[in-house]
Amino acid sequence: MQQSSSPRLTPWVLRLLAANAVVLLLQETLITSPRVTEWLSFDPETAFRRPWSFFSYQFLHGGLLHLLANSLGLFIFGPTVEERLGSSRFLLYYLYCGLGGAVLSLLLSAVMPIGPFIGASGAVLGLAVAFARFNPDATLVLFPIPVPIKAKSLVWIFAGLAVFGALAGGNDGIAHIAHLGGLAFGLLYFAARGLSRDRELPDVLPTLPQVPVGAGKARRRAAGEQRHEPSPQARPTDDGDGRETREIDRLLDKISATGIASLNSEEKAFLERISQRRKHPDN
Repeated sequence: MQQSSSPRLTPWVLRLLAANAVVLLLQETLITSPRVTEWLSFDPETAFRRPWSFFSYQFLHGGLLHLLANSLGLFIFGPTVEERLGSSRFLLYYLYCGLGGAVLSLLLSAVMPIGPFIGASGAVLGLAVAFARFNPDATLVLFPIPVPIKAKSLVWIFAGLAVFGALAGGNDGIAHIAHLGGLAFGLLYFAARGLSRDRELPDVLPTLPQVPVGAGKARRRAAGEQRHEPSPQARPTDDGDGRETREIDRLLDKISATGIASLNSEEKAFLERISQRRKHPDN
């Protein structure tokens, strides 16, 4: 898989690539006993007796090709997602999507046979969801198909392949349900994130003024986004040099890039004051 422009490696992407490579090296050299792999892999039948396996399975791979495939996905999708979420949230999101692969497999094991599995595919496909969320129209090439595909379409292709593989029930050695779990948990994360933003700032964002210049607006124009332009009565009383307006624009950019949770208490208080001014303009 190839992206139209190569991203730079970010800290946790590099660490995860190294960790997966080191674990495979240990599997192939010093820790070759199949009992160790069995102990760390995820198996729905033993999941509650081995709770660590909900996470440990994500760092094991079934060979060099398996590792290379997941490493390529991590390299393509990971840096953009880490830059947008921030390093700490990126790592939690990665592990969370891997957890989703295990959880969905555990749930569906009640109605279909699911054997033990290993690999970071669920976590990597969760990164694909985040990448498509941040860059829906980015074009990628899925080897060996020489046709550029938009990121938002590629996610649904991954989902369709996983559903088909799960329904086919073949013994192809691929954990299709884990793939679906990573995708599903990624979608749930962004759905919950959107709802959280709506609850936390229901009155502020729709009425913030549009700033005529600045990098934030340039990025929004490039992304095809639009912001509601308020009536003159709804505009805040600025301090004369535009500092308040620039601060509003900066905070909107921050929310767009890293979410409402990234605001500190002073920034949230500032937006709350703007909200109260809109509600009670004569006070």
